[in-house]
Amino acid sequence: MISLIQRVSRARVEVAGEITGEIGTGLLALVGVEPDDDESAVERMLDRLLGYRVFPDEEGRMNRSLGETGGGLLLVPQFTLAADTGKGMRPSFTTAALPERGEALFHHLLQRAQRRHEPVATGRFGADMQVSLTNDGPVTFWLQARPRG
Repeated sequence: MISLIQRVSRARVEVAGEITGEIGTGLLALVGVEPDDDESAVERMLDRLLGYRVFPDEEGRMNRSLGETGGGLLLVPQFTLAADTGKGMRPSFTTAALPERGEALFHHLLQRAQRRHEPVATGRFGADMQVSLTNDGPVTFWLQARPRG
């Protein structure tokens, strides 16, 4: 499981003109699911999303997590994060989970996040979404549920 996270002062997702999710200060997480991901990858990713220290402390250092600050979490499904872009001029999606599996694991992540943190907002799986954000910093990180290598 992959998440591209951005520390934001605000973010929202619209589908066909309807706002499906919106937060103020917090994290926008674009989430991609890979074929070998399972419920343990979901738990690991959620731990990372809530515990990754990207918010400033009193000295301005990134020492505080989303869990500590109580900011919002906006989860947006984005299968293109799992694309293979290593060769050619067109991405391959053979490295992304099949849609049914990706949707199930994304919804599992959403449900677990809603149990552990507040507020949590979301986009809509499989929809054409318009994502708006104000990146604070800018601060952007690539997180993986599994260590590389």
